[in-house]
Parts: sequence; structure tokens; C-alpha cells
Amino acid sequence: MKTNQSNCAWIGVWIALLMVNVQGAESPAYRRLSVSEYRDKMKAGWIGQIAGVSWGTPTEFKYRSCTIPDDRMPKWQPGMINDAFVQDDLYVEMTFLRTMEQYGLDCSIRQAGIDFANSRYDLACANNVGRENMRSGIAPPDSGHPNFNRCSTDIDYQIEADFSGLIAPGMPNVPIAMGEKFGRLMNYGDGIYGGQFMGAMVAEAFFEKDIVKIIEAGLKAIPAESQLAEMVRDMLKWSKECPTWLACWQRCEDKYRKGPEYNKAPTALDGVECKINAAYVLMGLLYGKGDLDQTMKIASQCGLDSDCNPSSAGGILFTTIGFSKLPERFTKELNEKTIFSFTAYNVPKLIDGCVKLARQAIVKEGGKIEKNAKGEEVLLIPVKAPMPSKLELAWAPGPIAGSKFTEAEMAQITVPGSAKGMKAALDKVAPGWSIANCNSYMDPGLRPEELGRKNVIATYPKAPDTPCVLSRKVDVPAGKKTTLMLTVGHHPLGDWALVVKADANELLRKPVGNTTATNGWLDVSVDLSEYQGKSILLELLNQPTDWNFENGYWEKISIESK
Repeated sequence: MKTNQSNCAWIGVWIALLMVNVQGAESPAYRRLSVSEYRDKMKAGWIGQIAGVSWGTPTEFKYRSCTIPDDRMPKWQPGMINDAFVQDDLYVEMTFLRTMEQYGLDCSIRQAGIDFANSRYDLACANNVGRENMRSGIAPPDSGHPNFNRCSTDIDYQIEADFSGLIAPGMPNVPIAMGEKFGRLMNYGDGIYGGQFMGAMVAEAFFEKDIVKIIEAGLKAIPAESQLAEMVRDMLKWSKECPTWLACWQRCEDKYRKGPEYNKAPTALDGVECKINAAYVLMGLLYGKGDLDQTMKIASQCGLDSDCNPSSAGGILFTTIGFSKLPERFTKELNEKTIFSFTAYNVPKLIDGCVKLARQAIVKEGGKIEKNAKGEEVLLIPVKAPMPSKLELAWAPGPIAGSKFTEAEMAQITVPGSAKGMKAALDKVAPGWSIANCNSYMDPGLRPEELGRKNVIATYPKAPDTPCVLSRKVDVPAGKKTTLMLTVGHHPLGDWALVVKADANELLRKPVGNTTATNGWLDVSVDLSEYQGKSILLELLNQPTDWNFENGYWEKISIESK
């Protein structure tokens, strides 16, 4: 009898343990955040970005391998808060938000690529190369792969990833997933991890005020073996050892700016590599000691991308505080009705869009939205350990995916800078001509008026060593004098070389600039009589010179025979 009682007791214990495990599986730990508090902190996160980028813009990339002296830093003025509506590190991330608003949180990476390819703003570095790749048919993730993108560890996604944390309070796996979708449009390896790191810090800032703990949360969201993670660990260590940010800055300079081991991946421009700029964000956060002004000021004074770095630092720190508790100097003159350039958003629409996406993210992550005793909506956010992306190295990349847009997908890419958009524009001015290697920079396409002329085609070379080419097969009649007639122009701040070829033979090379063009325009004629009775391929090259405002303007392209 005692044996049976003992057995029953043990069975009871096991049943109890089983119930605990089942209940634990069914009832995960939650963090709680009212919708009103989420909205307040998320709005502050946007204001932090806006303030940081506005404050640092005057010094952007003017200080390389040196810090910005105190007397060269602009003084914050409340009206500066409205200077950010034209900033790329804001409207680019809003492009990603818009894609998710239109197609849902689970929109495909290919749809994200199509929407990014259709953007109309100027871009540089990895963003520009990635977008050009997609406009030429290379779909993500290959658009950001080092085999196709020479700038894959540049700062681009790092400065555009704040949105991924602002729609994911306390959910680090959402910024990780967003990096795998939107970050791969233009970046690879550390270039993606930089964005995931920033996004995860913003996500943690909804619940944590301790800067070190916020940074540690971001660190857990990226591969521990990556160089970016090594930099973060260094910054946490050095900030304890160096009494001033200037001393810490020098350690960063020596290792991550000058060290060849940490600069093996190519970059588009000096100073745009992600690790060193991320270090400057951390410099501001760690040495700013929670002070809004000092955090952004130090992040800016580190130099290089001195507007984007304080924007990232400001976005994180402001989120910890909430809009309602921000000092008036950052809020009182904000014009909430102004539309951010190239977007559908003003501040209220931006906040509403983020709330909508956050609701989707919370439910997808296994969370809930309930009402408390006061009838207020409360977000129940599940506590989950971050699952970082796999380690990849831009200087030793893995295989490409072989991803290409389909013909139907290419038909959706219709901006003027795309091949289809440029061909449609060209047909209005010079029917029968084709175009290749036109960059989207400086808004190429049909201009109703340019430099006093009507219906002008604007082109821009693909790269410093790759001209934009207009081409056409021409049957040159026998017994007639045939002449190619061109009227071409240049941007007031730049010049370019006009090259004319027939069957790859160079017939003319002429500079188009202030010294050769009258009021920006140059008339050119090329005799084709030597090709009488032949069919030839004519090519007109917008050949770059010093890669500075290399726009080619084409008012007239005609072939006349007499």
C-alpha cells in the first residue's frame, strides 16, 4: 500500500511538472507597452533622427581622419528641426515603410526591390549601385552581393534601418528579418549587420534606458564573429578605459580606419565604411551619458558621416525618453504638415503608418493586443532571444543567388532612369535610338525645359569609366551627303566629352562645357559621307571627364541627307 502511495505521489509530481512546462509553452513572457506610450516613444525616435541629421548636415564629410573642433560645430537652433525633410537617410527608409504599408509586413524582397528601383531621388554608394543593378535586371539579393556591388559594406542600410526598430518595440528578430529583406537590396555582410544592429538597439530603447544594455542588446542581434561585432565589443571596453571620447576616437582611428585588416572590402568613397561610422554612433551614446545634446554633438564631432551618425544616435536616445518628455527646443518649431521629399508622409502619417506595421509585427511574433481596465490598448510583446543572420564576409563572399527580375517584373520598373523609362523618353525626342548604361543620378529622362530649350533628354554616365551610350542602326544612302546633326548641352557646374562612333570607329571627340558651349549649348555636325551605301551602327557617348555633374543634355539628334 505504501508503495502504491509512493508511486501515486511521483506520478503527481510528474504531472505537475508537465503542466508547468505546458503552461510555460503556452504562456511566454511578455513585455507590456500601452499603445499610447509606444506611439509617444516611436515619434520621439523619428524626432531624434530628424534632429541629428539636421544638426550635422553642415559638416558632413568635411572632416576625415580628424575630429570637428567645438568652434566649428553649428549651434542648435529650434528651427533647424525642419531642415530634415529633404534628407536621404529619412526618405529612403520611408520607401521601405511604404512598401510594407502597401504589400504587408511579409512583402517579398523582389517587391521591395521593384519599389526601390522606382524611387526618384539621387543616391550614392551602395544604394546607388544596388538600385542601378535592379534597374538593369539584377534582382535582390544579388543586387547587394559583392560580385555586383563594389560598395557592399558602405554605410547605406545602417543609416536607413531605424524604421525596423521603430516598428518592432522589444522584438530584435524583426530588425534582423528587415535586414535580410531591405538590407540586401544594396548591402552584404557587415553592411547588413550595421542596419540590424541599429534596428535592434532602437527596438530595445522602448524598454531600456541604460545605454550599455541597449548596445549589448544590439550586439546580440548580429553574428558574434563579424568585424562589426568586434568593433562593438571594443567600444564597450575602450569607453571604460579612455577618460575622454577623443582618446577613444584615436583608438578607433588606429584600428578601424587605418588598419588594413578592417578595410579589406572596397568602398565607394573615403569614409563611408559602416564599422567606423557605427563606432562614432556608439561614441556619442557612450560618452554622451544620456544627454541629448552631447550625444548628438559627440557623434557628429567624430567626423566622416557627421549628419547620419548623430541621427542614428539621436534616434536611439530620443526613443528612451518619449516625445512628450522631449525638451521644447527639439519640438516647438516642428512643422508636422511638411511632406518628406519623395514620400507620401508628413509626421502624423508617418506615425500612423508605423503604428499599423507595429501591430502586424507584434501579432506575427506571437504577441497580443489587449485592453486594460481603463479601456486602453496594451501591446503584449513576447520576449524572444535574437537569432542573428549567418556570418558572411564581403572580401570572401559566398555564391551568388543568380537572381534576375522576370520580364513582367522589369515591366514594373518604369522610372525615367530605368532602361524602359529612358527608351520611352528618348522616343519622344529621337525616335529609333536606343540607350544603355544610363545612371539614375541627377534625374535623367525627358525634361520639358532645360537651359531655355524645350523637350531635352538628360543622361548621366553609368560610372566614371562607363559612358552612357545612345545608339542606332543607320542606312547611309548612296550618292547623297549625309550628316549627323546634334545639339548638346551640359550642367552649369560640370562638363563631359561627346564621342561619336560609327561601327566602333571614333569619328569625333569634343568637350561639352563652359569653354565650348554658348549658354550651355553646343551645335555639332558629323559628316557620314564615307559610309555611303552602307549600314552602320552609330553610337553617341556621354563620356565622363572628372565625374562631377556629368549630365549630357540632348536637344537635337537628327540625320540629314541632301
